[in-house]
Amino acid sequence: MENETVGLLVMAYGTPYQKEDIVPYYTAIRHGRRPSDEQIADLTRRYERIGGSSPLAELTRQQALALESRLNVRRKGLTFKTYLGLKYIHPFIEDTVKRIHNDGIDRAVALVLAPHYSRFSVQSYADRARAAAEKSGGPKILPIESWYREADFIRFWTKQIQQTLALIPKPEQDQSIVIFSAHSLPEKILKNGDPYPDQVAETAESVAKEAGIIHYVRAWQSAGKTRDPWLGPDVLNVVRKLGETQVYKHFIFCPIGFVSEHLEVLYDNDQECRQLVESFGGTYHRPQMPDTDPLFIDALASAVLKALD
Repeated sequence: MENETVGLLVMAYGTPYQKEDIVPYYTAIRHGRRPSDEQIADLTRRYERIGGSSPLAELTRQQALALESRLNVRRKGLTFKTYLGLKYIHPFIEDTVKRIHNDGIDRAVALVLAPHYSRFSVQSYADRARAAAEKSGGPKILPIESWYREADFIRFWTKQIQQTLALIPKPEQDQSIVIFSAHSLPEKILKNGDPYPDQVAETAESVAKEAGIIHYVRAWQSAGKTRDPWLGPDVLNVVRKLGETQVYKHFIFCPIGFVSEHLEVLYDNDQECRQLVESFGGTYHRPQMPDTDPLFIDALASAVLKALD
C-alpha cells in the first residue's frame, strides 16, 4: 500500500536509567523476586565502576532513530515510524504496542536488538508483542526471528577485527587471538534443539573467514547467577587457559551477541577480562561495538525490508 505508515517496533532488554531503577529492574528480570541485599550491592558496584549508569538506554534510542531514518531513505512509498518497547523497564513492550495501535498503524515489523534467535529470549519478545496486539485489536505484528546472517553485520565485525589487527605490530600479529562471545543462556535450551548456540558459532566462523583469521575461539559470558547450569565454557575460563599456554600476546574480544556498549561489555569484558589478560602479561583489545555504525544500521534495515517483503 502506497503512503502507508509502517510501525517499527524495536525491542530490547532495557537497563536501569538511574540508581533508583536497579532494584525494580532486577526484580522484574527475576519475575517479581527481589534480589538479595548482597546482590543489589554487587550490581550497584558494577554500575558505579562503569560511571554510574549504562549508556545502553541512550544507544538503543539512537539505534532505533537511525534505523527509522535509514529505512525511510531506502524504501520509497512507505513511511516508517519507530517505537521502542523494552522487556524489563519502561516503555514496556505491551504499552508500546498499544501506542502503535492507538496511532492507527495497521502493521508493525518487530525487531529485537539481538542477532541470534532463541526460544528463551527473542521468541519471548515476539510472544509479548503479539499478545499485546491481540488484546488491543492491532497492529499486525511481523516478527523478525534473527538477522545474524545479514551481510553488513558480518562486514561490520570483519572490519573491526581487521582495524584492530592493523594496530598490532606486524611481528606480533601471529600471536593474536580473537575471542568471540555471546550472552550465555540456561543449558536447558539444548533439550529442545534451540538454534542459538549454532547461530552464534556460524557468526564466529563467518567473521573469522571474512577477516582471514585462523586463531580464534568461542566462549559464553555474563551467565545468570541461578541454580540451573548455563552454557559454557565461560569466557574467563577460556582466557585463563589461553594465558596458561603463553602462546598469545594479544587478545581481541568480539562480543558478537551484543549490539552496543553496556554493562556486560563495559564491565564483564573491559574490566574482568582485561584484568585477567593483563595478569599474565597479555594485551587486551576490544573493537568498538555496533552502536549506530552505518554498516550495522544497514544490516538492520535489510532485515526489516525482508520481513515486509
